[in-house]
Amino acid sequence: MLFDPRPKERREEMFDREKELEAILRGMGEYPITLIIGIRRVGKSSLLKAALNEYWGIGLYLDARRLYAAGSGNISASVITDELSRVLLGRGRFGFLRGMNIEKVNLGGIQIKPRDMGFMDILEVINRIGEKTGHKAILAFDEAQYLRFYGSRGGKDLLAAIAHAYDSMPNLGFVFTGSEVGLLHDFLGLDDYSSPLYGRIYEEVEVRPFPRELSEEFLRAGFSEVGLNVPQDDIKRAVEELDGIPGWLVEFGFNYWKKGDPKKALETTMAKARSMIREELLELERRSPRYTLILRAVSMGLSRWSGIRDYVETKSGPITNARMATLLRNLEKMGWIKKENGGYRIIDPVVEKVLRE
Repeated sequence: MLFDPRPKERREEMFDREKELEAILRGMGEYPITLIIGIRRVGKSSLLKAALNEYWGIGLYLDARRLYAAGSGNISASVITDELSRVLLGRGRFGFLRGMNIEKVNLGGIQIKPRDMGFMDILEVINRIGEKTGHKAILAFDEAQYLRFYGSRGGKDLLAAIAHAYDSMPNLGFVFTGSEVGLLHDFLGLDDYSSPLYGRIYEEVEVRPFPRELSEEFLRAGFSEVGLNVPQDDIKRAVEELDGIPGWLVEFGFNYWKKGDPKKALETTMAKARSMIREELLELERRSPRYTLILRAVSMGLSRWSGIRDYVETKSGPITNARMATLLRNLEKMGWIKKENGGYRIIDPVVEKVLRE
């Protein structure tokens, strides 16, 4: 159902994402590494799970945010291996194992005791499973930029293990998704000479918001699915407020379906969005209070460097050009703002509205 607020897991549950889904499946089959990028709430997790469901080999799904939370902000080797153990043994939240009992697979003398194994050992097990099944096994990390909190070296040890698997385990592939696209690229370092993954070949699939007409079509299709004939003006108003980000459109459609009132549906959607976005802004503010000051400045229409800096200095005191440049660059990498035509803008219009309040 299109208006189910939970992440989708099958192709038939999705709307107009066939091109992206086929690209992900092609990446899984033909490339050692596949990246799925896009801003928050655009549907990357749904596409990943749908692709793992259709992929002809086995797939293991780990949410790096869950690993980050389980480790209280620091991802240890034991956190990852414990989660992988649960998934391998069929007890994790998402393991696309095709009904296979991993403990009964003959892996050429390797005894599977995931809880007693290190990360590299588990990668070798997954590689052997891929070899035995005749199809490359996939290990997928959702919101993989959080893996930079692995260990004490910014995730370098984890990347070194993945680089070793890339070089010596041909029956194992990796998928990484990221909303903070710049941070994901920086963490993986596929184009950074100092990174263990430098120079490795990869496929990249970008998931974009719907254009306006497709957003309206999505809402019409969702309402038709639940038997509602909704006035076009209500649909247009919702798209004007929420733009083409599927997460917000699903929330609105679900609330309209349940409440039957366009005004209340939009208010409820915005209330939830406000709560989620404010939590994200609080997390951002903990990194630096100036991040939120910059975002507020941009949301007010101060798109140029000088205007943003004047606002920040008025609120928090002097700031150097170098520090200002770093903060703006980081906000771009985290997917909050975009630079175009010499100025900056907030990418998500709903975030912009919340910042203006």
